[in-house]
Amino acid sequence: MQKTESIEASQRPIPISLSLLLATAVNLPLMLMKLPLKSYDTNFHIFFASHYLHHWFDPWNPKWYAGFSQTTYPPLPQQWVAALSPIFGLEMAYMAVQFAAILLLVVGVYRFAKLWVSPRAASYAALATVFVGAESFLVYSAGQLGTTCAAPIYLNALPFLYEWVRHGKGRSFLKAAVLFTAAATAHHATLLFGSFFFALPVLALAYFDRSEGERVAPPAFVARALAITVVTAAAIAVALLPFWIALIHYPVTQTPIPHPSRANYILSPQWGLNYFIVPYGAMILALPFIFWRGSTTPRLRPLLFGFWVAFLLGLGGTTPVGPILLGRAFEVLTMERFSYWAALLALPFIGLLASELVARYRTRAIVGLSVAAAFTCGFAVAWSTYLSPEGGAEGLDVKSVAAWLNRDGHDQYRYVTLGFGNQISHLARLTDADSVDGEWNSGRMLPELTRYGGGALTNSKFFNKPGLDALRAMLTDADHYGLKWVFVHDPSYNPLLAFAGWRQVDSLDDNTVAVWSKDGVPPATPLNAPQIPPRWQGIMWGICPFGSSILAILVLLIPEKKRQEAAQEYPVDENLVPGRMVS
Repeated sequence: MQKTESIEASQRPIPISLSLLLATAVNLPLMLMKLPLKSYDTNFHIFFASHYLHHWFDPWNPKWYAGFSQTTYPPLPQQWVAALSPIFGLEMAYMAVQFAAILLLVVGVYRFAKLWVSPRAASYAALATVFVGAESFLVYSAGQLGTTCAAPIYLNALPFLYEWVRHGKGRSFLKAAVLFTAAATAHHATLLFGSFFFALPVLALAYFDRSEGERVAPPAFVARALAITVVTAAAIAVALLPFWIALIHYPVTQTPIPHPSRANYILSPQWGLNYFIVPYGAMILALPFIFWRGSTTPRLRPLLFGFWVAFLLGLGGTTPVGPILLGRAFEVLTMERFSYWAALLALPFIGLLASELVARYRTRAIVGLSVAAAFTCGFAVAWSTYLSPEGGAEGLDVKSVAAWLNRDGHDQYRYVTLGFGNQISHLARLTDADSVDGEWNSGRMLPELTRYGGGALTNSKFFNKPGLDALRAMLTDADHYGLKWVFVHDPSYNPLLAFAGWRQVDSLDDNTVAVWSKDGVPPATPLNAPQIPPRWQGIMWGICPFGSSILAILVLLIPEKKRQEAAQEYPVDENLVPGRMVS
């Protein structure tokens, strides 16, 4: 049996400062140890930031794919890394930005959860954020800086959206629009999919929520929702104009590249462990509660709907939901981001469950929840070390390769690496030479790469025949691109190189890296690429995204007017509230 009751003094929330201190205690030592450097995409983001550091207003980067435009990826987190790097250095600046995103997520989850559950339950949700496996997975294993930075900005914008459509507060309109824009410049996919998973449930809540019998009038609701949508869409269109131009003129039409997050987790249990067990952890035990409480409590049903759709998409190819709802996008996106969003949507339910368990079982509940949280976080962080995402390049020191490329005119030619894993981004930062390979698949335009379903050439063999076919095509067209050097850290590629007419000319790093060359290759020349952004796009790219974040910070300093409102009533299980008698 359930009933509703107002928040009482005995149910005070846990101070948000305690959650922030705990987040600092858990993550700051890991950041100082530079543990995120082992993740898949961290070096990729630092490489982009390195370009912004030296060429803030010129997004054309010649170091990968014989030249590509960085306007194909929203730049805000990488620009912040570049801005802080003169103080901390690139690697520690990355840690600082990632750490700030972690703290901002704690605040964002607390403010978002307060829309759905009591302040005390919301405070438990904020506390649980510190230990969420999906967050640790993205930070320490996947390295998805854009996603982990955009999500907390977006969560902090949603309460202002609620205030605007519910009460018509102008300050809330301004803050919501600016924060949504900043979130889009951090990661466009978060805003696009977040509009369905997060914003639509909040809009539904604002429409159906009551306070002293008050309901939002349908005409006012529609007008306010349209107003914030139009203004935010216009602001995002301007802030990311070079991105939209690049997407329209050069859409992603390359052959889809397979990714294990799209696998059937039942038929491929190793990927089920990586993309389901690790991100959710002990949260899996709470799934029955989430579905039960979400379905039986009317005001929680919109939140349950958002969670359920994100949860199903996060299962990849385990269900047909992903291919049906996403269409061709299913072959382009990676699914771990949907599990991340589902975990964030589940946190208000987790906070509600935790508050009720603690109210009933006290110390036993606190101990049990603490053990479950520590296991979830610890397992996700430890998994990043076990998984070893460097693609077989553990212990490889690319400095010797960079030094070789930077001397004796070797940088007049382009190069490719084999068996370097995610260290190719680190190498690109250290050398003046250009490569025909890279880690940003959506930015590549070379036909030798786009016509095959393989990822980075350095990991060709892991993509089986499509990957090796792409490598053969590139080696065959070496003269066209000025490709003279191949650095091999994996000897299994040697027969292919020898058959293609290449020969070994040197060895580096205690004979762990072999240098192969092809005779008669002319020096590399810049390609006449039509996708080079004009000067005005570079100026916009250097001003608008970063400027949106500065504007967001300034706008948030505008104080909110206090409004007198009756205490919101939240659903609770009366049997779990101490000192209450069931009437």
